[in-house]
Formats: sequence, C-alpha cells, structure tokens
Amino acid sequence: MTSTLVPGHINETLERYAEPVRIRLLEIRDLILTTAAQTEGVGVLTETLKWGEPAYLTEASGSGTTIRLGTIKSAPDACAVLFNCKTTLVDTFRAQFSEEFVFDGNRALLVPTTGALPREALALCLHAALTYHRRKLAA
Repeated sequence: MTSTLVPGHINETLERYAEPVRIRLLEIRDLILTTAAQTEGVGVLTETLKWGEPAYLTEASGSGTTIRLGTIKSAPDACAVLFNCKTTLVDTFRAQFSEEFVFDGNRALLVPTTGALPREALALCLHAALTYHRRKLAA
C-alpha cells in the first residue's frame, strides 16, 4: 500500500488506530510523500511525531508548514489532516473544497474512512501546505 517503508515509531503510533482509520491514514501518508516528491523545491520530508501524531515537515527546504495525521474528538471515525492553525490554509481549502471535505475550525480537514479517497483535491491541499512558506515569501 505505501510507497515507502513506515518508520517504526510512526508504525507503532498508527497501530493504535482502528483498522479503517489506520488504512486511510496510510493512504494519506502515501499521498503526502508522493506529492512532496513531485513538487519542485520541497525536498525530502522529515517524518516524525508531533503531539503523538505522525507529522511531515519540510525541514530540509523550509518550503512548507507541518502536516499532521490523526483523528479529532468530534469525529473519531474520520481521518484528520491537520495544519498549523495560524495559517490561512484551512480557510482556503474550505472555500475551494467544501463539497469534498468536512472541516474542523481552522486546523483540519476530515477524510472519511470509507469510499474513494478524494486524491486530486487532497493532493492540491497537501501541495499548498508543502509550499506555504515559499508562496508566502513570494507574495
């Protein structure tokens, strides 16, 4: 399923989720890594844990903001793709993708564990996060 080996500490964390959530989180992880690899200037991501959740950082290039994966209390059966709440990312995503996703405040978009992964829309959101600082500096 995943294009790259899942590091042990990330795998241990993902194993704590119910199977449908874990499977979808792995799909989203794969899309994060694929989107980063296909986006010029992003470089290799740092995969680590932040607040006990898998997190993806553009430490090498500094091009983007952190993306975290997990769940939220108000929707424990959905997958949350979390972004820095001090960015405008979620507001932008809400304006563009209100048909594809449900949102949690200014920090997360929610992806159901069933049905097809909205890959194209999610890839655009991930691209925006992975290049956030680069675009911000250009503005």
